Amino acid sequence: MEPTRDDLLKALGQVIDPELRRPVTELDMVRAVDVAGGDVRVTIALTVAGCPLRASFEDQVQRAVGAVPGVERVSLAFDVMTPDERQALTTRLRGGVTERTKGISLDASTRVLAIASGKGGVGKSTVSVNLAAAFASLGHRAGILDADVYGHSIPHMLGIRQKPVLVDRMIVPPVKDELKLMSIGFFLEDNEPVMWRGPMLHRALEQFLSDVHWGELDTLIVDMPPGTGDVSISLGQLLPRAEAVLVTTPQPLAQEVAARAAVMARKTNMRLIGVIENMSGEVFGSGGGEALAAQLEVPLLGRVPLDAELRACGDGGRPLVAERPDAPTAQELVRIAEAIDATKRERGVGIVKPLTLAT
Repeated sequence: MEPTRDDLLKALGQVIDPELRRPVTELDMVRAVDVAGGDVRVTIALTVAGCPLRASFEDQVQRAVGAVPGVERVSLAFDVMTPDERQALTTRLRGGVTERTKGISLDASTRVLAIASGKGGVGKSTVSVNLAAAFASLGHRAGILDADVYGHSIPHMLGIRQKPVLVDRMIVPPVKDELKLMSIGFFLEDNEPVMWRGPMLHRALEQFLSDVHWGELDTLIVDMPPGTGDVSISLGQLLPRAEAVLVTTPQPLAQEVAARAAVMARKTNMRLIGVIENMSGEVFGSGGGEALAAQLEVPLLGRVPLDAELRACGDGGRPLVAERPDAPTAQELVRIAEAIDATKRERGVGIVKPLTLAT
């Protein structure tokens, strides 16, 4: 029995674009379906030529279409969308987003968590990556924005080498293990440093955030730059309704430095959820995280121990929470994510106070 076109299109509805996370039928990417007896030839229109994830389409089409009764052989061909088709796709995707405010193109229902620190070297990026993986393990649709422009390291920690895809004027983030990622490092050559002044960075970040299509996310983790400089202030203004989580080390001397980041977060109208004490243990002393939480009158969300395996997994491009979910440190990070998830999200944060950037 020759398969019907309706059955084949229904099967193709199971083929998901690996970056846009929508069925190819919904995205109007199915260019043609040709049937000759038991032979089926499918043509998919890619958003850009040379799509790095073609193999994913091939595997999915073979599996979905090959399961339709009457199909004996499946072949897949690729075409490329025209500029008009890409523009229509962009309009369709962005049409489902309820804008938060001017700034980031993200649905108003998405919870934005800014992971901040008073200084570098406290493991903020490691905490950010593993928290994102922890939220994903809890069933959240999660993403990470690597906004640490001078120390962007999240792509390495997730093992992502794929570049974002530009569709019309929309930037589509790469996906790894269900996590969407955007980093300024994607737009630099090799290990090139960012050598821009504050106002230029502000304008670049504004365009960068407004052009990224995150799609449907429950939680977006933002790895903030350390300290209270121009970039942190800009991000505070460009991330309306964001909530801040402060990362510090246990040593009491770190408390004063970390408190400055809390003051900055509050001045840009971020709600401070709590404090995470990282590298907990005898090496860095004790009590800093608890004292900071008490000073700021927020909860101490948890203590992440100084763990060589946590570092090794980050170096290897795989978060500990995903690689070793049974490890005590991974379980503590998941517990912290659960504690954050249990906090009631505040909606309708007031108007951001204007701050002057240094020139």
